Amino acid sequence: MTGKSSPTNVSTKQQRIAELARQMPDKAMTSLSQHMDLEWMLEAFRRTRKDGAIGIDEMTSCEYEKDLEANLCSLLERAKSGDRYKAPPVKRIHIPKGDGGTRPLGIPCFEDKILQRAVIMLLEPLYEQDFLDCSYGFRTKRSPHQALKEIQSKVTCRNGGWILDVDISKFFDTIDHGHLREMLAKRMRDGVVSRLIGKWLNAGVLEDGIETYPEFGTQQGGVISPMLANIYLHYVLDVWFAKEVQPRLRGWAFIVRYADDVVMGFANKEDADKVALVLPKRLGRFGLKLNLTKTKLVEFLRPGIQKEPQNNDSTSFDFLGFTHYWAKSRKGFWIVKQKTSKSRFARALKKVKEWCRKERHLPVQDQHKALVMKLKGHYGYYGVTGNGPWLGKFRNEVGNAWHKWLSRRSQKAKLDWQQFARLKQRYPLPTPIVAHSIYRPVAKP
Repeated sequence: MTGKSSPTNVSTKQQRIAELARQMPDKAMTSLSQHMDLEWMLEAFRRTRKDGAIGIDEMTSCEYEKDLEANLCSLLERAKSGDRYKAPPVKRIHIPKGDGGTRPLGIPCFEDKILQRAVIMLLEPLYEQDFLDCSYGFRTKRSPHQALKEIQSKVTCRNGGWILDVDISKFFDTIDHGHLREMLAKRMRDGVVSRLIGKWLNAGVLEDGIETYPEFGTQQGGVISPMLANIYLHYVLDVWFAKEVQPRLRGWAFIVRYADDVVMGFANKEDADKVALVLPKRLGRFGLKLNLTKTKLVEFLRPGIQKEPQNNDSTSFDFLGFTHYWAKSRKGFWIVKQKTSKSRFARALKKVKEWCRKERHLPVQDQHKALVMKLKGHYGYYGVTGNGPWLGKFRNEVGNAWHKWLSRRSQKAKLDWQQFARLKQRYPLPTPIVAHSIYRPVAKP
């Protein structure tokens, strides 16, 4: 790469945007795109994933980088000129979901990913001044484990309550473009940025050689989509819950949201029923619908308070791949614990089994290296305090799958369990690690 970005200079510009946003909380900013220069674009390139799927132009990051400054200058000029920039169609692929269906993903071209990242770098410092503490998805210095900890803390310290587990049906596919533009205009009226977002919303979708133009939604897989989704639900749910719902309730209530995954908690059933009744109407105003088969209200009181026995499916709820349930702590107190949900466990294991089947003829050393990476990735997400048994179970099941398909590499030489035990001594699978332990000191930022 011939050019170098200066994260310090870009950070200074972002701090200026944030400062102006704090000083003008009720005004729309009109001069965001002036910060987009070559240095800004170089930083956007640096922050863009280089190993992602390629778009319809089949341009790779390596090819784009060969003449990086010239490519970025051209992109910047076209983006700011208006008519010269046209958002290319996204390539649609489908990935399997846990319920047996598929999730459509839209893959932008690499150059589009850079430009979308550049726009996100403008919007983040602006909207971080507006977003509420209840939202955790796709925000800087926020993570799903912080959302999980927030729910655990709020529910445990209040001895539980009524949990409304909210599922929005096909959220990314049903975002209303008109409502989204109105929401954006409340805080951002920069002509260049507004025009670019409009072009991405209206971009075509190429699938099986046929190009279509969806009237609703924002493409999952697009770099800008999580930001637009957060802005949409910030107004639809977060602000509404804080300013209109909570003041009208009799008891305490909270909301925790990670993108479109939402959990609401209430002190009493009357409040929970009231919100559950009005929530579909609120979503409907903005073109969204509740998935009634997955949205449920759970009585989640601490054992001894609740009449029914705990630790069964009717008195637990899932959020971000974890099942939340009541159990005793080391000191004998009732606390909310989290374990890998059955559906996520089955889905993760199915992927590993399929990989072992397809790649069984690879050298054992290469298989071992890949399985170690898969297990470490699993531990990195699901390694929370109290989930050790499920991590160990996953490791054992992965070992069983590996043995099964290694023994089927050849019909002549079967691999018995003793031989496999010796092989595992040479190629051991990593021991489960609770990466997010409450007993481990948290490093200071």
